[in-house]
Amino acid sequence: MRYSIIIPVYNRPDEVDELLQSLTKQSFKDFEVMVVEDGSSVPCKEITENYQEILDIHYYYKPNSGPGQTRNYGAERSKGEYLIILDSDCILPEGYLTAIEKELRTSLADAFGGPDRAHESFSDIQKAINYSMTSFFTTGGIRGGKKKMDKFYPRSFNMGVRREVYAALGGFSKMRFGEDIDFSIRIFKEGYHCRLFPDAWVYHKRRTDLGKFFKQVHNSGIARINLYKKYPESLKLVHLLPAAFTLGVAILLLGAPFCLYSLAPVVLYALLVCIDSSTQNRSLRIGIYSIAASFIQLVGYGTGFWRAWWNRCILGKGEFEAFKKNFYK
Repeated sequence: MRYSIIIPVYNRPDEVDELLQSLTKQSFKDFEVMVVEDGSSVPCKEITENYQEILDIHYYYKPNSGPGQTRNYGAERSKGEYLIILDSDCILPEGYLTAIEKELRTSLADAFGGPDRAHESFSDIQKAINYSMTSFFTTGGIRGGKKKMDKFYPRSFNMGVRREVYAALGGFSKMRFGEDIDFSIRIFKEGYHCRLFPDAWVYHKRRTDLGKFFKQVHNSGIARINLYKKYPESLKLVHLLPAAFTLGVAILLLGAPFCLYSLAPVVLYALLVCIDSSTQNRSLRIGIYSIAASFIQLVGYGTGFWRAWWNRCILGKGEFEAFKKNFYK
């Protein structure tokens, strides 16, 4: 077996259906699918049963323990030479596995990852969220873009790793936030070879509305401080920018009643995002939505970062003690 595709799931049967449908269309066929239900109240077992005759698919149900441990559960029961980790809200283009196979045939890699895109069927809000998570003007292009302010770290929505490497690293840790970045950091620290496969991209839905998106990126900001506590050297300039942006916007807003010109940098940034997103998506509506999504992405991450910094670095609380209420199932 060449590839084992590991899919952790929590209450997303419709999205799993779309992902499995896209797997049936893969031009490369030597793979199995491991769907692991993480204590869902709305299971997808019936969905997976519809694909029993089409895919080499295996379904498991386990108590809720978070995405990292759920991936480990699937990996322990898989047989593939390479493990491919996907989020349940992804859709694959037909040539996804072929692109991975081509890269590995050209030059072997211990671990790899690919970028993400917005599918034409996504809502305008989802396309705006995708822009905010991939744009150079919001994340520095570190999620697979051509312009990068940091080296590429595979993320769990689109990550591959050689089985022997996964076993040597002990799989994902018990972290609830940032467990995929923690895994990538350990890959580099142990000297394994990791590459970006630019043609092995996925359509990634992320969150369907701005409220859920804020919660997601807020938890990502918390994760960055948790990672800093484990690996101080992992904190880079690019990770500080959202926190600095959040602080700067707060200061400018406080100064607005005394001088309206203080809002000029905020307005200029919003125009820059709108123009760039409108051009990329060929839609002014998505460009306008991207202003909201970009501010939510940066401020959500920034507030999570500052909150975690205060709880972990100033108050000295532990990872689980500081954020019990944030641990989503």
